Amino acid sequence: MALWGAAVSFSRVGLPSPAQVLARAIELIRSGQLFADLVASLSRVLAGFALGVTLAIPVGFLMGWYPTARGLIEPFVQFFRMIPPLAVIPLAIVTMGIGETPKVFVIFLAVFLSSVIATFQGVISVDKTLINAARVLGAKDGTIFRRVIIPASTPFILVGMRIGLGSAWATVVAAELIAAQSGLGFRMQQAELYYDLATIFVSLITIGILGLAMDRLLLALETRLTHWQERM
Repeated sequence: MALWGAAVSFSRVGLPSPAQVLARAIELIRSGQLFADLVASLSRVLAGFALGVTLAIPVGFLMGWYPTARGLIEPFVQFFRMIPPLAVIPLAIVTMGIGETPKVFVIFLAVFLSSVIATFQGVISVDKTLINAARVLGAKDGTIFRRVIIPASTPFILVGMRIGLGSAWATVVAAELIAAQSGLGFRMQQAELYYDLATIFVSLITIGILGLAMDRLLLALETRLTHWQERM
């Protein structure tokens, strides 16, 4: 807070003080605008995140478990991974319109690419000794996959989900800056036009708080699901 105050004192662009940002936040909360924008952005993030993770996990398992599937799918995944999801936004808007579909699609793409690579890496990183030991004990592929591969891959999957969550928030803000009528990114764009820096700060802080809260939830889930794993 002290650093913020010092930055305001020496700023040449008229940065808002913490008190001004707090006052603006209270105004936006009372008017209901902040809540409406928060719900709009959060719903897009959750939809794209859920779709991305739901598809990425089975595809990642498929790539990691079957070499043939890996050879067919991995080149396409790596190709699209090299293309920033933000670069797809103009194409998505042209082909899908300016509704919710293109926004959710680019979020889905960002999350899918992060999660599928993490899942794939988790599968191929499983200790082969564990797999061979299970086979010696008479376990079939289905049992090995369920009792060995999935538990061992879970930490990788959850890390991919956390990375995908960050990508989702970055992508939704960019999408709302380009084509939206609501959302925290849209509100920042409108505030920029009127040089309303306090509103921009409120939106940025809101995004940070939401993102941090969601990341903490994923971290708690990771701790619960991987309690068997040795930690530093």
